[in-house]
Formats: sequence, C-alpha cells, structure tokens
Amino acid sequence: MDKVFNYLNGFFNAMVGLLMSLLPLTIMWEVLSGTTMFGMDVITNVTALVEGFGTGGFAGLVTLVLLAALFVGKK
Repeated sequence: MDKVFNYLNGFFNAMVGLLMSLLPLTIMWEVLSGTTMFGMDVITNVTALVEGFGTGGFAGLVTLVLLAALFVGKK
C-alpha cells in the first residue's frame, strides 16, 4: 500500500511540476502573439483568481496563504 501512495504522490508532483512550467510559457505566448494557447485565456484567468482572493476578505486571505504554503517550502 505504501508503494501505491508513493507512486501516486510522484505522479501528482510530476503533473503539478509540468503545469507550473507551462504557465509562464502560455503567458509569454499570449503576450507576444496576442492569441491564446490551448484555447485558454491564461492572463484573464489568473487576473480573476487574484481578484477572487482580494474580494474574498479574510477567507480569501486564508485560502491564499494555504495555497502558497503548498508551493513554498517543499524540499
């Protein structure tokens, strides 16, 4: 059972790493070409996410801190 959890953990870490490396690429593509990549408007989505945290008040701040803790401090 431990092998299954290690396998799934490695798989999801790899997927998150791949998506986090594609994010700057899609933003640069949109800025330089003016068209979307993969049919998604990444800049608008990121802007809406940040606005959601801002208008969420204390709950938005707590959610932002928890999400940041997922990406910071992994060694």
